[in-house]
Amino acid sequence: MPDHQRADARRNHTRILAVAEEEVAAHGADASLEQIARTAGVGSATVRRHFPTRRALLEAVSRKRIEALSDRARELTGADDSRAALLEWLGDVVAYCASARGLAATLAYDGSPPDPVHENACSAALEEAGVPLLERAARDGAVAAGVTVPDLITLAVGIALATEHHPDPAARADRLFRLTVAGLSPQR
Repeated sequence: MPDHQRADARRNHTRILAVAEEEVAAHGADASLEQIARTAGVGSATVRRHFPTRRALLEAVSRKRIEALSDRARELTGADDSRAALLEWLGDVVAYCASARGLAATLAYDGSPPDPVHENACSAALEEAGVPLLERAARDGAVAAGVTVPDLITLAVGIALATEHHPDPAARADRLFRLTVAGLSPQR
């Protein structure tokens, strides 16, 4: 939020964001923008002025979670076991996506060409944070060649989206993540 905005515009932004956080928590990424506007006491145009796209609103709602995941990646970068550190961070990403309604949709790559104005800042932040973890694990031979952080984020998003309607999405997401890491072959 630019500092040069009028005080009422800053208040509107803060109020819209607070209402959006509640609505996304209750209804996920499909939360009604019109309901957000009504509850915030502003018009739909005001919501769109502050958040020109649904993704922009979801990214604003998810910003603190993304910062926490990015911080966690930085904390784990110096861990002794690079594979365990990468998997712990990726497990945190899966858990956040499964428990924070709307986050998986925010991180999803929707196939549209990059928009320089409204690019996927959440995915970009996670990619930047995860690269050192992945590079270290790759140098240690703990990760298959060619794996990228976008691959890992897409995997986390896919697991979260596949489990979002399960009675216990976090537990189901964790099981699928562990299965993905272990593979289908029996342990020998």
